[in-house]
Amino acid sequence: MMKFRSLLILVFTALIVSSAISADTDIKLNSLGFLPQASKKATISDLCTTFVVKKASDNKQVFSGLVTGPLHQEDINQDVWIADFSSVTKKGKYYIEVPGVGRSYDFEIGEKVYDFAYYTAMRAMYLWRCGTAVSGDHNGVHFEHKICHTNDGWEDYMGNKDVQRDGVGGWHDAGDHGKYVVNAGITVASMFYAWDHYQKGIKKISLDIPDTAPGYPDFLKEMKWETDWLLKMQYPDGSGKVSHKLTRLNFEGFVLPEEDTEKRYFTEWSSSATADFVAMMAMAARYFAPYDAAYAKTCLDAAKKSYNFLKENPEQKMFMQREFRTGGYGSGDGDDRMWAAAEMWETTGEKQYLDDFEKRAAEYKPLVTRWEPSLLAEGNIDLDWDWGNVRNLGQFTYILSKKPGKNPELVKTIKTDVIAAANKIVETANKDVYARPLGGKYYWGCNGTVARQVINLMVANKLSPNKDYVNTSLDAIGHLFGRNYYGRSYITGVGHNPAMNPHDRRSGGDNIVDPWPGYVVGGGHTATGWKDEQADYATNEIAINWQGALVYALAAFASGK
Repeated sequence: MMKFRSLLILVFTALIVSSAISADTDIKLNSLGFLPQASKKATISDLCTTFVVKKASDNKQVFSGLVTGPLHQEDINQDVWIADFSSVTKKGKYYIEVPGVGRSYDFEIGEKVYDFAYYTAMRAMYLWRCGTAVSGDHNGVHFEHKICHTNDGWEDYMGNKDVQRDGVGGWHDAGDHGKYVVNAGITVASMFYAWDHYQKGIKKISLDIPDTAPGYPDFLKEMKWETDWLLKMQYPDGSGKVSHKLTRLNFEGFVLPEEDTEKRYFTEWSSSATADFVAMMAMAARYFAPYDAAYAKTCLDAAKKSYNFLKENPEQKMFMQREFRTGGYGSGDGDDRMWAAAEMWETTGEKQYLDDFEKRAAEYKPLVTRWEPSLLAEGNIDLDWDWGNVRNLGQFTYILSKKPGKNPELVKTIKTDVIAAANKIVETANKDVYARPLGGKYYWGCNGTVARQVINLMVANKLSPNKDYVNTSLDAIGHLFGRNYYGRSYITGVGHNPAMNPHDRRSGGDNIVDPWPGYVVGGGHTATGWKDEQADYATNEIAINWQGALVYALAAFASGK
């Protein structure tokens, strides 16, 4: 296992060193490389007419072609030209040379070009662990923090002043050290989807993480670290309520987790957090059952308790911040309850949950919150979604289910909408000069949405296989790893000229120049508005919901899929 990891690091480091040789920033492409049979394009932001592809080993020309362009795009105010070299399929390392412009960094064509990025992005979840010491090496740099937040948490805001209860564990949420159930929802779902859809490939990849769940595959070991904590967020009184979050009252400074010693509290419950808890525990019960039947039952029993509580209390219960100034994650609960019903049905097969989902799906009206990106939907399916609207999760679980009893008309409608939404994403990416499947929409965390759109595309591909869905998924990854306005990777420690100054307490507090590796930063609020500055939390923060989407996107193509 360690040999595999060392080989990946060696290959990646060699790629970075060789590609640094006189690379021209006007030639922008996916710095991870390309699968042999996939579409391969670069965007060139300088006047040109032709290009050639050469082998990195001996500079031998293997392809020449004419560029397409100029193409003008208003949001970046650029004229660009597109080089298409999809016909180059032989494995190896190459670079693009553009007369009058320069040469690109080296890139690889091969079956495993996404493995190292997947490994690093997934290990980033381990490095986010709370309540334990973590450590790891990346490109010759050692990262670690000591055991932290062992006093989580206090029940003062649940009405029990000065009462402490075990809330240790889970993942730190973002650039801060807090822990939030609602944001865990879309994260855990995206990652369980990755396991469900692509475990054949990713199961082969050792993550080199501690054996905290003996007998589990590495991927599920990491998932269990989070679900262990989530189980602690359910009220101990047996009611089924779930605390909205566990944080201190205000954000901490830029310190390592073990240096953050202020009191942290369980908050009161919310209906959205409780519904998301139901969905996550139902999924956990399914995926953990082959490895630990007793733990799976624990998860399902907890899910049933909270589902029954919500059934008896149908009114929406928003979380009220009051004294708290940490992340709010407030949203309407209609989408969360619908998703919870879908996961309960998929896990148990019980008709009550199917009926609940189908009724909610027929009646659902999206509620837009101020934190949520404006919705762009195709019927039942959203093209642009995040923690504030998880309707898609219920729809995807339902439409992909093999269980009998589904309403044929609803199945037809959702399938049609999934495919229509994927077609719109493909169309948007094809119109964008950097193949950005979100097009000209920018906001807090939009890079996470770009990665999350791969879920839309690959679910559609399962229902109706289409190479356009696959190539647009690869375009989304390519955009995040260098084929963008900046010609840079948005992922710390991976790809060409990656983000260096994320809004991350650990990276800001450890006195190491390199940031903690493998994290996707949020991205600009305009096409040219990204700032690689630690203080710019609006464009350069990291967060588990964006990271979970990145894990899914990379898992879809790890080990040559």
